[in-house]
Amino acid sequence: MSKKHRRLRVLVAPSGFKEGLGVREVADAIARGVRNALPRAKITRMPMIDGGEGFVQSMVDLLGGELRPLTVTGPVGQPVDALIGLLSGRRKRTAVIEMAAAAGLRLVPRDMRDPTRTTSYGVGEMIRAALDLGAERILLGCGDSGINDAGAGMAQALGVRLLDRYGQPIAGNGAALRWLDRIDATDRDARLEKVNIDVAVNPYNMLLGENGVARVFGPQKGATPDQVAILEEGLQRFVRVVRRDLDIDVEPLKGGGASGGLGAGLHAFAFAKLHPRFDLILRHIKLDRRLAKTDLVMTAEGGIDGQTRHGKVPAEIARRAKRHKLPVLALAGTVGAGVETTREMGIDAVFSILNRPCTLEDAILETETLLAEAAEQAVRLMLATRSVLRP
Repeated sequence: MSKKHRRLRVLVAPSGFKEGLGVREVADAIARGVRNALPRAKITRMPMIDGGEGFVQSMVDLLGGELRPLTVTGPVGQPVDALIGLLSGRRKRTAVIEMAAAAGLRLVPRDMRDPTRTTSYGVGEMIRAALDLGAERILLGCGDSGINDAGAGMAQALGVRLLDRYGQPIAGNGAALRWLDRIDATDRDARLEKVNIDVAVNPYNMLLGENGVARVFGPQKGATPDQVAILEEGLQRFVRVVRRDLDIDVEPLKGGGASGGLGAGLHAFAFAKLHPRFDLILRHIKLDRRLAKTDLVMTAEGGIDGQTRHGKVPAEIARRAKRHKLPVLALAGTVGAGVETTREMGIDAVFSILNRPCTLEDAILETETLLAEAAEQAVRLMLATRSVLRP
């Protein structure tokens, strides 16, 4: 093997595996597999944050700051422990929040997965806590949600009254939105008018219709076909009442469907601005500078399929890597229909980490080992192919 191959520079830039392994652990596992195949490789780990789980920790690690613990209301009404990040230096008055800490899918027990009933109330409590800590700017990550309430619960935690036709408060969940008749923002936390809230969203997540959040993501959160219809009806009602009472049209909002419509709710109720998540995040972590010093890119996500190109981490990494003409290998827990479309984004090859039939529970337990093994074999195959094709 040539000296160039012995010192191959590998950038490991994965997403996390939902309910299996956090993003930092995924990066470590892939790096270990690469090291097994290339002991002298120069490996740079860059766990990719997309606004979901790990957003707060990663932003604090990258930019400096501290974590503040708090207890908030979880998606099924139980108390859950969460963290708020307070950045340091010139970002001293900036707080970082991830909605998944209060309303993430992992917080919903499998036997309670019904997104018509889950709530974003705890997200509102986190925003209120950030304001109590003196935040003048909030960076809020939307991803990995277990909710579909368009931020109804969050709004109620911030003092907004959502009322039915009898003037009674509705429940803060997706099903109850069907009964929304009037929005009373008189007692909304006045501090929201002075704080800047920037939200990292997937801009492809729309609120309504065939490609809307209820139909696309509702089943992933446990919704039956009948429950999907209930959620869609509630979101339609939400759009009409927000348009009439707040004079805001959230239906065409790019990213309005993020986290079960929380993106739209944040914009309507908390004056938040929605940003394509990688535009907001990558400006801080200087990805292009790292790609310029790389020979091979390894990325990963729990599932890679036809939806990956719509704002998922592997597609965004590949798109930027191709500007530098770099090869990109992707690892996935599952490889689904439409995976061939990822080649259009610059992913050269996709490898499933599953090497034998097993249950989902077993795969989750073994994710770390499976990732390392798959990374090693993917790199060995690449090296063998290069050897065969070398003139």
